[in-house]
Amino acid sequence: MLVVMQANASEQEVRAVCERIESLGLRAHPIPGSMRTAIGITGNKGAVDLGSLDSMPGVVECIPVSKPYKLVGREVKPEDTVLVVPTPSGDVRIGGGALAIVAGPCAVENHDQAFAAAEAVRAAGARLFRGGAYKPRTSPYSFQGLGLEGLKILADVRKSFGLGIVTEAVDHESLDLVEEYADVIQIGARNMQNFSLLKRAGRARKPVLLKRGMSATLDEFLMAAEYVMSEGNYNVLLCERGVRTFSDHTRNTLDLSVVPAVQRASHLPILVDPSHGTGRRQKVRPLSRAAVAVGADGLLIEVHPNPDRALSDGLQSIPPEEFQLLMSEVRQIASVLSREVN
Repeated sequence: MLVVMQANASEQEVRAVCERIESLGLRAHPIPGSMRTAIGITGNKGAVDLGSLDSMPGVVECIPVSKPYKLVGREVKPEDTVLVVPTPSGDVRIGGGALAIVAGPCAVENHDQAFAAAEAVRAAGARLFRGGAYKPRTSPYSFQGLGLEGLKILADVRKSFGLGIVTEAVDHESLDLVEEYADVIQIGARNMQNFSLLKRAGRARKPVLLKRGMSATLDEFLMAAEYVMSEGNYNVLLCERGVRTFSDHTRNTLDLSVVPAVQRASHLPILVDPSHGTGRRQKVRPLSRAAVAVGADGLLIEVHPNPDRALSDGLQSIPPEEFQLLMSEVRQIASVLSREVN
């Protein structure tokens, strides 16, 4: 159910409707829009009499929501969500025509490697830095990340280069630390349906970047985002990172068709990760260009100062000079579409 408020509804009227909803044992989710506030209602497992809401001051109408995702869908919020990430060098806007570039190594290996990558990323014009302190790996013998030490290195990167930090949490314990050190909490593909972790991310105070699972449908992807938003965190970024198919010429198959599909169904911004989406260094730039052309709200790119010696995913990481070229190409395509790299 969705309660649509009048354009001039006061904060007190919105609060009164929320309190009435919660008095019925349900949960109210006020979502401000450009013209008016809508209040999503979740938690009704059966028939609930919400007729009294129609007559409350400031209410225009109550509308049933047909989709299983109540807060993620455009029925609740028709206009695009623009997510703002505060960084030491100023706010970074994602969505609504602003194109965000998140770049850095797959994993933080040491101080010198992270700083070399950050210097290259900042020089090319990116303002958000990705780097894994915790790495969920297929093999238990692969490099699993530096943990807290990696987070401290990322904090130094933030301070020294003015970059916002995007890094992954793999469980409840790591999420507590990531929330303390990062500007954006990443939930990886392997955890897209880790529902307890999604709920914990929904109680975090930081934006959440949610990657699509390797075999997830569109509805499953959006329902995972619904788990986060249902806990009260409405600052959610989606990320397409490729799905598992029979193709053997790439690590995954990057599903760019999901970008317009998400944008039709949801108001949330969506990024594209061509590094994981292909697993091949030579395919990252072409697919980055295609992602911008198809309308993605940003890119997630793996950049390593020496990819051939990387401890994690070196085959899909590009060197700094190629990232500089990628940024130039992305700006050219963005300008044709009347968009700007933020």
